[in-house]
Formats: sequence, C-alpha cells, structure tokens
Amino acid sequence: MNRKLSLNYLQLSASGVKSYRDDGSRRRNSRQRGRNGSLDGIVSMSEQPLSKNDKNMICRSQVPQVVDTLWHLKAKDMLPAIWFIFNRRGCDAAVQYVEDCSLLDDCEMSEVELALKKFRLQYPDAVRETAVKGLIRGVAAHHAGCLPLWKSFVEELFQRGLVKVVFATETLAAGINMPARTAVISSLSKRTSSGRIQLSPNELLQMAGRAGRRGIDEWGHVVIVQTPYEGAEECCKLLFSGVEPLVSQFTASYGMVLNLLGGAKVTRRSNESDELNALQGRRTLEEARKLVEQSFGNYLGSNVMLAAKEELAKIEKEIEALTSEISDDAIDRKSRKLLSEVAYKEIADLQEELRQEKRLRTELRRRMELKRFSALKPLLKEFENGHLPFICLQYRDSEGVQNLVPAVYLGKVESLDGSKLKKMVSADDSFAMGSVGTELNAGEPDSHQDVEPTYYVALGSDNSWYLFTEKWIKTVYRTGFPDVALTQGDALPREIMRTLLDKEEMQWEKVADSELGGLWYTEGSLETWSWSLNVPVLSSLSESDEVLHMSQEYDESVEHYKEQRNKVARLKKKIARTEGFREYKKILDMGRFTEEKIKRLKARSNHLTNRMERIEPSGWKEFVQISNVIHETRALDINTHVIFPLGETAAAIRGENELWLAMVLRNKILLELKPAQLAAVCASLVSEGIKVRVWKNNNYIYEPSSTVLNVISLLDEQRYSFMQLEEKHAVEIPCCLDGQFSGMVEAWASGLSWRELMMDCAMDEGDLARLLRRTIDLLAQIPKLPDIDPLLQKNATAASDVMDRPPISELAG
Repeated sequence: MNRKLSLNYLQLSASGVKSYRDDGSRRRNSRQRGRNGSLDGIVSMSEQPLSKNDKNMICRSQVPQVVDTLWHLKAKDMLPAIWFIFNRRGCDAAVQYVEDCSLLDDCEMSEVELALKKFRLQYPDAVRETAVKGLIRGVAAHHAGCLPLWKSFVEELFQRGLVKVVFATETLAAGINMPARTAVISSLSKRTSSGRIQLSPNELLQMAGRAGRRGIDEWGHVVIVQTPYEGAEECCKLLFSGVEPLVSQFTASYGMVLNLLGGAKVTRRSNESDELNALQGRRTLEEARKLVEQSFGNYLGSNVMLAAKEELAKIEKEIEALTSEISDDAIDRKSRKLLSEVAYKEIADLQEELRQEKRLRTELRRRMELKRFSALKPLLKEFENGHLPFICLQYRDSEGVQNLVPAVYLGKVESLDGSKLKKMVSADDSFAMGSVGTELNAGEPDSHQDVEPTYYVALGSDNSWYLFTEKWIKTVYRTGFPDVALTQGDALPREIMRTLLDKEEMQWEKVADSELGGLWYTEGSLETWSWSLNVPVLSSLSESDEVLHMSQEYDESVEHYKEQRNKVARLKKKIARTEGFREYKKILDMGRFTEEKIKRLKARSNHLTNRMERIEPSGWKEFVQISNVIHETRALDINTHVIFPLGETAAAIRGENELWLAMVLRNKILLELKPAQLAAVCASLVSEGIKVRVWKNNNYIYEPSSTVLNVISLLDEQRYSFMQLEEKHAVEIPCCLDGQFSGMVEAWASGLSWRELMMDCAMDEGDLARLLRRTIDLLAQIPKLPDIDPLLQKNATAASDVMDRPPISELAG
C-alpha cells in the first residue's frame, strides 16, 4: 500500500508535520534533524496507535465529493465508467448531483436526444422522466427499480459511448455485457437487513472485473472511494485476504423430486406405451441419490474437502509441536542448558517470586473492581426511572488503543421486559460471565459478598448501541435526556428508545472482552441517528457533572493495587539486571515469536474449518426431506412411485415452491374468481422480494377487492398447515402468500393504464414490472398444467392476455 494513504501519514499531513522523505532536503542535514528531535517526534507520532475517534475524523476528512471524483476521472481519460452504489436511491441521487456536468460534446448530445425521441415514440410509458436531464449530459442510473426497457436503453447508449458514467447497484457486476474503462466502487461495505456488512473479496473482484474493454483498453482501472467507514488500509486487507471458494447453489425442489421419482399415473387410463414410458422414467431412491451426488457441490466437496482436511491435520500437528516448545517445562529445560547453575538459580527464584506477586496484583485488581461495582450498582439502579443520564464507556481495542465513548444510558437489560435483547442475552452463551469477588473472599469472613456483573445498554454518540457490564463504565454524569414527552400525547424518550432498540436486528459484535462480561456493539438506524447527535462530546462534560463518587475503601484499594503494580515492575527490572538475563531474554523472545506463529496457524485453521463447513457435500439430505413431505401430502407414493393428481400438477409447474402452487391452483375456490381477481391471487403467490419503497409523496398502493382478500385469507389457513408439515420434515423452501401488492395487479388486469397505476405509487417501476411479469408467467402456465379445471384455465388465459400489454409485453424473459 502507498504509505501516503495510511491513517498515520494522513494524520501527520493534517497536523502540518512533514516526513523527512517528503521534506525535499534529504541530504546532509538529515543527521542534524535527528539530533534536534523533529524526526524523532515524527517517528514517535506515527508509531502511536490511533483511537477510534481519530480514525473516524481522518476518514471523514478524506471523503471526496461525487463531482470532484468525476472530474478527476474525466481529466485522466478514465471514462466511460460504471460507478457501483449499493442502493437504488443512492444511484438516483448521484445522477442528480452530476446532471449539470456535461460529459458529452454537442454531436453526442444530439445523438442522445435523437435516440431518446425514438424511444419515447416507441415506448411512451417506459421513459423515466426524472433521468432524462442526466441522460442528455451523459450520466444514468441502472438498477432494479428501473423498467427493464429503460435499462436496456441505457445499456445500448453506454455501449455506443453516449453514456459516460452509469451509477449502478452491484447486480450489474454479473450477467450483463457492459464493460467499461473504469469501475468505481463507492464503498467497501453495504447496508443489509441485518446491518452494515463488509463486501467479500469475491464481490469486490466481481465488480472490479468490469474494468477494461476487450480489444479497446490496454488497462482497466478500479477506483475505490474513501468513505467515513473505510479507506486504503481496509481495502488492502480485503484484497490480500484471498478469494473465497466457489459454493454450489444446488438445492433439491419439489419439482425435481417428483420428476425423478414419479412413475405410473392414476389420473387416466394408460396404454401399454405410456406405462412403459412411466416405468422407464421413474428412478429408484438409490438411482436418484447417485444422480444428486453428481452435483457441482459434491464435486467440490470430494476434492477441496480432501485437500482442506489434509492441510488442517498438518496444522494441528504443528500447533501441538510448537505449543510444547513454549511450555514452562520446555523453557525451564532451555534455561538450564544455556545458563550457568548460579545464573539459572537466580533467575528461577526471581521468576517464581514474580509469579506470586502477579497473582497478588490480580487479586488486588479484582478487589478494586469489587469496590467499584458496589458503588456503581445502586447508582445505576437510581437511573432506571427519571431522566436518562450521559455516561462514558472506556475500553482498549485489539491494538491496545484506549477508546472513550460518550453515550446516553437506557437501562439494565433485565428491566427491558419482553424485549428481543433480554431474550438474546439470557439464551445465548456468548454473553455468559463470572462474578467479582470469587477469589477475593476466600479466607475473608468479613469481606463483601460476591457481586454479579449485570448487562446494561446505552446509545453512543457514534450512533451505535452498546451492551456492557459495570466493567466498562468510566463515569456517570448528572446531566442527560429528560424523560419528558416533547409534546402532549407523545411517548416518553425512554419508551421511544426502547422501541427503537427492539427494532434492531440484534447483530452484536464484541469489541472488548473480560471475565466480567464483554463490551458489544451494533449499529443504530436512521431513527436513532438524531438521538445520538444530541449526546455531547466528552470535552463539554466537566468533572463537576460526575455523580460517580467512590468510597474511601475504593480509594484505598486503588492505592494498594498501584503499589503492587509498582512492585511487579521493580521485580521485572531486577530480573533484567541479572547475570544471565541476556541469554534468558533470547529464550523468551523466541517463545513470543512461536506464540505469534501459533496464532497465525490457528487463524488459518479457523479459515479452513469455516471453508469446509461451507462446501460440505449436500443435496441428498434435502432430497429425502422433500420426498417425505410429498409422500405425506399424497402427491407421490415414494414406495410404489405412483404419482397422484396433485403430484402431476406440481411436477409440471415452474416456480419456487411447486407443491404449494399446485395446492392453490387445484383449490376449487379459485373457480369463483373473475380473470382480474385470479391474477391478483396469483400475484400474492409470486411477490417474494418485492418491497414498498415510500419516497417523498409517493405513498399510494391500490387495495385489492374484498373477494380477493377473502380468498387470500382462506388460502392462508391452508398455507399454515402446509408450513407446519414442512417444518416437521425440516424443509426450508419459501411458501409465499402476500396480498400486499395484489391490488396493483388487479388494477392492471382490469385495464388501468401504466401512468394511472404509477401515479403517486409507493413501488418502484422495476419492482411493479417484475411482479406483473411473474404473474403473467404463472397465469400462462395454468392452461398447460395437467388436471386443472378448464374454467380456471380459461380465466387464466383471459387474464394473461389482458396483462401482457405495453410496457410489460416488451419485457425480456
């Protein structure tokens, strides 16, 4: 990595201090600079680890504007570019930011205007009016919220060189032929339903692979933009971590099981040739197993798994051998061999004394913690009601850097009755902890009783929720949020914050650990952001505001601990002055080197173990589980291989859960529906992954008719029974029935125009188009399915014909 991109270097640059390599005068006065201390100061500054706040401040200062980055790309002749942004709204916003920056010459703009005019004449409803201004200037958005027709138009202009920058979601990284000279990646992490997660090496390289046009560019460029969360250091770690193994996506389905095992049919008389074909078509369970085990997943498992197991066995042997080298007995043997008898005895005696003093130091530290806990517990209990005080949390991260986090205290986890957090902490062994005072009180009849650490929760100024015990509290302040409703009728702040906490996905990450309980955090949401902004910085909170006042006993225990700590330090210095310490230190240094090696080997071992879990051969187990469900629903008799009418229908359907679709389509209740109502019910079966996206004033969705709602309600009872059966046999195939968008489909199938349908709609055009296309595909299958009522087939054909009109009819696939 370029050293000028490191956080330490950026910190020096911001402070105005120049490194001797950049000073321009590297010649004779370099030695003089060393004498006057400026170089030593620089070195010492750069070697000091940065705190979390320092890192955040430096990262924020380096975040570039979209427009600035775009002009840099143009100046360096790095266009055309695909700019990856991980949400639709971000792509659209980016187009608006740069739509005043023209990237096209007059000739190119004329070509775009002409192409747009032709497109508007051919597909008037498919024009994305909000994107026209940017398109004429050479920029466009490309994501699943756009109509496929519009996306195809953008792709065509991009390939002709008339669009210079496409702001796209990561779905563009695979499957579409849109190579560019440059790929710009806006962030190394993205928000998901479970919080912000880092990109995997494979995802990063997949997007990077878009850079460079075959036969046009000698080089492809990949630009990763600095964000408030990550920069060059995180990028290098991600790139150098290596690619992840290919993972097979093979899964068994109801249709697969029915088509592999299905034999004779019971729905109609068969002639001899039909019976012969059925006998030839069906397979025994053993034959089906052999076929399933030929999947790519099992191919990977048989090769990669074998190599991983061999390497893991070697690593475990090496760890065992190295561990024996750094045991106390091994160090003792090496010391006897290298040192004289007098030197060995002197160091051995002092080391034994040092071990005893360290044990006493640990005991005194625990005693100090006990006194501190005794002062904190009643104080925090007082704040369970009333205002929400500010507190300061402190911890050292994995690099040993001290971090101080101002936060607003919410309460004890045990007091959050019915919350997800309380259930998680009580059920998950990861949050288990010991008690303070267990070792202190031995032989002390008058000592305090054991104090159990307790988990509390607070919202930090960095918009992160923190879960912690008394161990991590530095101090408590008198000031805080008053627990008073802002306006009459509003909920109290404490209740609002508890509600916001319960909305979180509970993906907690441990930042520090202790036998007295860990310190955990999870990112807050946009709703908690305004609350975190009102948590003051520590410099604005004075010591006079602190309400955590310790007893004289605590002060005395601190002094005892400090004295013992100094005693340990003096004893270490005494050992360092002994006759044989130089040779003894070599043994200790070699031991530390060995410990580092063991640490690296364990990390590799964990990586291999995780990899083996991911590529464990699978498929047959799911196949058997699904066949049990099929047998119990009387779709197929897996013993005789006789396929029943329900199984015939399911075997012919294309869909995510073929058996569930067959159950619905064979339900006589659908025969009472008109074509538009049938389309609405079918839409409820295929709406998986479609979401409401309310934006500004766009908050309207057509409601389905009462007839459709009643049918969906009745089907929901059938779905519940079917899901119980799936759960019984551990089958995890989604079973969709969501009437949220059925009204939109019913309106379209009733003849409503596209413009009327999209007016103030709380759905993206692309989402609605995808739902309509899925519905048409299911309706088009119904007339071809076996053993389906002719009336239903007729209505399905009518509904499909009405729905398959512009701009939906032109959609590919």
